[in-house]
Amino acid sequence: MYEITLRQVEMIRAVMLRGTINGAAEHLGVSAPGVSRLIKHTEESLGIRLFERRGGLFIPSVEAGAVFDQIREVYKGVENLQSALGSLKKGQDVRLSFAAAPSIAQFIAARATRSIRRRYPDLFIDLNILKVEETLDYLLLERGEFVIVSSPVQNPGVDNTPIAEGEIVAILPEGHRLAGQDAVSVMDLSGDELIGVEPSDPYGRSLAQPFRNAGLDPTFSMRGRFAQTLVSLVRHGLGVALIDEFSVAEVYMPGLVRVPLVDSSTIKIYIAAKKGRVMSNFSDYAIKQFKKELAEASEHWKAEAQNLTSR
Repeated sequence: MYEITLRQVEMIRAVMLRGTINGAAEHLGVSAPGVSRLIKHTEESLGIRLFERRGGLFIPSVEAGAVFDQIREVYKGVENLQSALGSLKKGQDVRLSFAAAPSIAQFIAARATRSIRRRYPDLFIDLNILKVEETLDYLLLERGEFVIVSSPVQNPGVDNTPIAEGEIVAILPEGHRLAGQDAVSVMDLSGDELIGVEPSDPYGRSLAQPFRNAGLDPTFSMRGRFAQTLVSLVRHGLGVALIDEFSVAEVYMPGLVRVPLVDSSTIKIYIAAKKGRVMSNFSDYAIKQFKKELAEASEHWKAEAQNLTSR
């Protein structure tokens, strides 16, 4: 049995649409004699007449009606495929679910999500803010594809991939005696009311590391669970704090001054994902945007810090 090729189907459809050999050739961007030869060869091979020739026009023959119906269905399927591919390219009817630790969520996640939205304007984005103890269930139960965390998730079913490293900085209320310094030490802050995060919390442990490096055991006058709480308390003049630079990665933060530490201390950021899970293309793109925003985080606050010290 003779098997028709996709090229022949394409030629037949072009003649059907345009009604002439020249029109079909123009439609396909090929030579007219080539179209004529292929149509003739196809009819001879199939043993049926596909077109009636009337005054230079090619009219689909009655007996080949079923063939043309199938050709229409084939191209309708191709058009549907093209539409589906176009929708996928924009993210239409697709969901991207991921999460971030509170310290990453406020500024970094917002800017990364903005870039994702620009690339995939129709993509539904489900961004969750998770506490440490919520992260494991979120990943293992596959509620989302990945979580941006500031400490690795300790579980054999989770892969932790470091993607960035940022500074721990001091945050002071505006008008503070150290606000105009190029850098401060933890000893400089020891006489102030200290605001921190519970040291048993992985995030709190990272923030307290500069004190431990200096041989100090910090005594906090108050504690907050999340970075945003520390920021708010300092803004209201209730004390000073150490915080990761990602939590204050915004150009203007009225009421707050960010100052680097003399003895630099850093915090690592990880992508946590269920071991063996294959990431979607949307997740791959999202992670690239997080890496970019994390790498550029210091640009959003150091320029202001330099302006303050130069006044």
